[in-house]
Amino acid sequence: MLARNFRTSLMLGVATMGAGAAVAASPALAQDQAAPAPQEAQSGRRESPTVNPGDIIVTARRTEERLQDVPISITVFNQDQLTNRNVVSAADLATSTPSLSANTNFGSQNSSFAIRGFVQDLGTAPSVGVYFADVVAPRGASNGLPSGDGAGPGAYFDLQNVQVLKGPQGTLFGRNTTGGAVLLVPQKPTDLLEGYVQGSIGNYDMRRVQAVINVPLADTFKVRLGVDRMKRDGYLHNTSGVGPKDFNDVDYTSVRLSVVAELTPDLENYTIATYSRSDTHGDAQKLIAADPAYSLGHFADEQLTPGSSNYQGSGFYDFAQDVPDARSLLTVWQVINTTTWHASDTLTFKNIASYGELKDSFNNPIFGTAFETPAIPQIGLSSYRFGFASSRPLPGRDTAAESTFTEEFQIQGRSSDDKLNWQTGAYLESVQPLGLVGSKSPVIQSCADSAALAASQCYDVLGYLAAVTPVFFGGAFDPTQHAGAINTTAGRTSFHNVGLYAQATYKFTDQLKLTGGFRYTWDREDNTSVQTTTITGYPLSFPFFQPIPAAPLFTYCTYPDAPIQDPTAANGCRRDIKQKSQKPTWLIDLDYTPVQDVLIYGKYARGYRAGGIAPNVTSAFAVFGPEKVDAFELGAKTSWRGSVPGNFNIAGFYNKFSNQQLQLGFNANPCQFTDATTGACIAAPVSPTAAPVNAGKSRIWGIEVDASASPFQGMLLQVGYTYLNTKLTSVETFSLEPGSPYVLSGTYMVGDPLALSPKNKVTASATYTLPLSDSIGKISFGATFTHTDKMLANTGNRFYFGCNGTANTYLPNCQAGAVSDPATVAYIQSLTDLKSTDLLNLNVNWDNIAGLPVDAAFFATNVTKEKYYTFYPGLSTGTGFETASVGAPRMYGFSLKYHFGG
Repeated sequence: MLARNFRTSLMLGVATMGAGAAVAASPALAQDQAAPAPQEAQSGRRESPTVNPGDIIVTARRTEERLQDVPISITVFNQDQLTNRNVVSAADLATSTPSLSANTNFGSQNSSFAIRGFVQDLGTAPSVGVYFADVVAPRGASNGLPSGDGAGPGAYFDLQNVQVLKGPQGTLFGRNTTGGAVLLVPQKPTDLLEGYVQGSIGNYDMRRVQAVINVPLADTFKVRLGVDRMKRDGYLHNTSGVGPKDFNDVDYTSVRLSVVAELTPDLENYTIATYSRSDTHGDAQKLIAADPAYSLGHFADEQLTPGSSNYQGSGFYDFAQDVPDARSLLTVWQVINTTTWHASDTLTFKNIASYGELKDSFNNPIFGTAFETPAIPQIGLSSYRFGFASSRPLPGRDTAAESTFTEEFQIQGRSSDDKLNWQTGAYLESVQPLGLVGSKSPVIQSCADSAALAASQCYDVLGYLAAVTPVFFGGAFDPTQHAGAINTTAGRTSFHNVGLYAQATYKFTDQLKLTGGFRYTWDREDNTSVQTTTITGYPLSFPFFQPIPAAPLFTYCTYPDAPIQDPTAANGCRRDIKQKSQKPTWLIDLDYTPVQDVLIYGKYARGYRAGGIAPNVTSAFAVFGPEKVDAFELGAKTSWRGSVPGNFNIAGFYNKFSNQQLQLGFNANPCQFTDATTGACIAAPVSPTAAPVNAGKSRIWGIEVDASASPFQGMLLQVGYTYLNTKLTSVETFSLEPGSPYVLSGTYMVGDPLALSPKNKVTASATYTLPLSDSIGKISFGATFTHTDKMLANTGNRFYFGCNGTANTYLPNCQAGAVSDPATVAYIQSLTDLKSTDLLNLNVNWDNIAGLPVDAAFFATNVTKEKYYTFYPGLSTGTGFETASVGAPRMYGFSLKYHFGG
């Protein structure tokens, strides 16, 4: 109903766009450092802030302000800076931004951000909200895999700027977040006939075309249309011969249409329609370590051993996988309509409505394994290839499919003497499933193809080997042995969020201001899901060793707490879970301007992140509560002109978390049951997963510095630095019920740092523009260097101890007499922290070549060819091996741009 009402109101709004009288063009919402100051408005509405050329305008407080006047720690990039640094993904943006990290462990399309140690884990709401044109990114609940909530492919073109806001932003912004917000501000249609066409080529067969045209159809009606098409081969080389030849590729199309209709001198309607489609082989992890003495480590070790039939190769970017039709397809569209009415010089009403849909089909190997079983010629058993675990969409369905409707009504005002500025509003977000979604995930299964998997026609080859091996040593065939299974999850998830807020700034004097804000939020999440586990058959019979057609043997409910345990019954294996939370958040800020261009501020904010549901684990951990943070910050912003103009901004912050949402790893229980006859352990045939829990308390403190200076004509130096000190101060103890299919993979300990939180991160850049005449053009050279300290990736690998020569209940993954190599154990334990990185990017630009409207550019990222990992999942304690996400290699390219108008 909400979606239908929105579509109706949107069509009515568009139908009336041509009815307005002529007014002057609205000033731009933001400027880069080289942009001119906005022209004064010619209507009776309140004018935008008066700024000097070179000032940067931001909308961090939902209104236009100079960056240096806003008491918030902000990093801003204009479109030129994004282009020069080749920013096309969340990971690219994080590389250039101190305090910002990207979690890409499930691929670049489903990346999330972390700021100041505030991380979005699998299953939680974002700790950093992503907003495009003041509207939160569409959700994509997928019953166990991350989807949506971020800036996906094609989001980083034709922008005014990107603003990274640090610290809780829950008072004014639509969705409560504890870490901060990333604002993508698109270019708004102007009153000029202008545009550009840009083509780029690069290594890895990169091809990119961007085109934008801005047409003022009338003084009061302006249209802007943009297209971004990019394709690039993947940098991970698949050596298995199964499926695509490369992974971590790029292939997207993004289209954006913007329309501004000035209906009256004081009434404006601004509509943006966006569409993006990304169709790639997906991102995958690479096998990097194995202990042949432990669990599946023997098979993983063969994949790492030169000369073996399934050796993945010696190259850093070589890996192997077993999914024949790997594909990651993400489609997102959204319509945003903003109506602004300047009722008077002191009162403005604004309504922001949006509707979007996200569909995600995730058919991915995830962990990058292509194991092989040994052949046994004596019984006619051939070698079979199998993977550890992968994720495939539910047959005929998507992995995620959600609609997101938002409605926000704002009132902004100021007193006649301009001492009081205030705004208040109401926010609604309704997210509904577009249909049944889920995944079908084979674990240690040999499936001929996707059709066989869809029908559960796979082989449990390892189970057969375990059953038949005793026969060769005088024992009996054991048909109860099963090593793997097919796990199926199907469900629907909905969200409902409501917020009421108000914020005001009172100016005691021209130098001293006090800001206070308050918000109350109600959040609800509902999930219905069905999880089943299917045990498959053996490849050969016994005792005649005849081939058996692949087929399922039996299916049961994965979780014993489902009310109806018969999978064939109506509502069998179904669990209905609800979660509600509501909290107030607030902000108190005092800022003082002792002299012009110097701002000193102090603030205290309460942040809140909603609780949620993790349907992919047992009921004891399926619901987690909200977290809250008390954030304190002191900062100063200074800028100066003269012969060496520049700015220096510094902020110190202290955050105190309680009821913190942290991720726990859940590995298959190696001894879920014991055989009644032999007493041997029977492992649970489930995929490894993770889920958030309310783990305890932590404190975070640090310092951020942003500075720039122009020591002489043509030279611009910029530096950003963050020192971050995170520590868990209190940790809950967790345990699972007897017979659970999972065991916990490592635990947090008091004193641990938070994940993806490097202690030191610095980004330094220099740009020099040659002193040339306009007849030659503008030639500039730029370099950006980013150092990131080591940071915690997981808490599981440090608890890996391998085998010690015994086999018992506590070491069910070890055979009697098996002893792990101490060097291998030490190496796996070291895969807890990601190593520090030093990345260098270069760019050369030649604008207006020979006075013509043509620009040329060259860029190179990771110039020094640094080889590094970006994530370790922490699999070792349950598998005997570890995988990793691989950072991008050196990339370079050349672009040519033709622009007109303006």
